[in-house]
Amino acid sequence: MKTKKLIPLLVVSLVLVLSACVPMSPEGLTAGQQTAIAGTVTAVIERERTQALQTETTMPAITPQETTLPSTVPSENSSTPTPTKKAPSQEVIGPETYPEGVNPLTGLKVADPSLLRRRPVVMKVSNHLIDYQAHWGLSSADIVFDYYIGWGSDRYAALYYGQDSSKIGPVRSIRRVDGHLGSLYQAVFGSTGGDKIDVLPYLDFYIPGRYFTDKYLCPGVCDDGRNYVYSVFGDSAALSSYFNYLGYGKDDPDLSGMSFSEQPPQGGEAGASVWIVWTDVGKAQWIYNPETGKYHNWTIDESTYYTYQPLIDQNTGEQLSFSNVIVLKAPYTEIKGTLHNIDLVGNTSVYEATAFRDGMAYEIFWKTPQSDKPIQFQDAQGNPFHLKPGNTWIAIFGLTSPSAVENGDWSITFNMP
Repeated sequence: MKTKKLIPLLVVSLVLVLSACVPMSPEGLTAGQQTAIAGTVTAVIERERTQALQTETTMPAITPQETTLPSTVPSENSSTPTPTKKAPSQEVIGPETYPEGVNPLTGLKVADPSLLRRRPVVMKVSNHLIDYQAHWGLSSADIVFDYYIGWGSDRYAALYYGQDSSKIGPVRSIRRVDGHLGSLYQAVFGSTGGDKIDVLPYLDFYIPGRYFTDKYLCPGVCDDGRNYVYSVFGDSAALSSYFNYLGYGKDDPDLSGMSFSEQPPQGGEAGASVWIVWTDVGKAQWIYNPETGKYHNWTIDESTYYTYQPLIDQNTGEQLSFSNVIVLKAPYTEIKGTLHNIDLVGNTSVYEATAFRDGMAYEIFWKTPQSDKPIQFQDAQGNPFHLKPGNTWIAIFGLTSPSAVENGDWSITFNMP
């Protein structure tokens, strides 16, 4: 299934170094943070140059400490003691029952248990030109689904259940696969439009009445006054209230099916980073940071098509980080350039997936035996696969998408079907 990646890791290192040299968006980082990055980059370049003179072997990948936000990069002269990490718990949460107040989609106890007595809210979020149309609210999502929409582009469906965000976006149009996601997670949707002939009738079969496709529901889905395609943002709590008012509320939905444990499963292999490759100019890299215990996102800047920037949540000013990153393979059917069927509902036999948690990669499987229950993940023996408690990023690739791996650095390239 896997092929060896022939590109030396030095190339990856230099790409990251060059990307860090590109000025960040003023909305993403402060001047002080940019200065800190510049200092880190100088140190990285000098280290790479010295190591290149000392050895002709393949160079090691840049460590997560050198590729995260400046606030997470320790100074060489820092006197801050290394934090003591407690031993991971052996407790398994789910997949059938969950302790009181624990979110079945994250395995974490929520601050407000009443939020779990509602439908999840999904907002459709653009992924395009991150230097000019910045992202808001993704770090508050329990799960973010990332999938191909045609013409070299991907889009996000950000799911909010255990917590809300008052600014999410930029909000964009709804697609066919959202009908499957809405069915599986019993969700309501916020978007700004959808194909009235080829998409909305399809959604009516799976989530009738549970989607909004305009921008005049302030603050649920609302234009900020600039009135152009990237000026619409959502509020998950307000949208939830709107659908409750319409009579689509659901008290205490059964969203069982996912399993969590602080203890990493046995049988994994090194997985310190993973490239998510949609096209030659549509890529992102998730790099594990042992200090945070999460994977941090570096996304290609489409204004240059070759540099990478930390994907910043403008609500927090921090780089996007997730506890789990999963690439699952599903049947894609291209109907036309920007219209696809992605079959998630009705997978009772299992399809392949690769899960990343705690710096490890696991070849696993996924299935959806019920149309109104979340995607279930399992190991090769058919046992529930334990995700790390926390948020999860799920990239949906085609069944024939190839993987390459070397020394814990993965690259998975989108392919159809």
